[in-house]
Amino acid sequence: MTTLQTIQKLMAENFELNEAELLPDRQLETLGLDSLSVIEFMFVLEDEFKIKLSDERVEIKTIQDIVTIVDRLVANQHSQENRH
Repeated sequence: MTTLQTIQKLMAENFELNEAELLPDRQLETLGLDSLSVIEFMFVLEDEFKIKLSDERVEIKTIQDIVTIVDRLVANQHSQENRH
């Protein structure tokens, strides 16, 4: 399962959304998700992907934005683990 597919599945479960509507370029706002909902969802993703989100503020407007952040964090974490 790809990062996008996992995120789509989790979004559908957490927000009672239709997974078919969760396209990468879909604006989170149009799904009824406010910034607090997105922040809470990012904590779900931390657990799912075993990553730690940074404290830096990143603008998240679309589902693809979330995928990009998660993929970057997973890649960074794996590269750090391989150095040890």
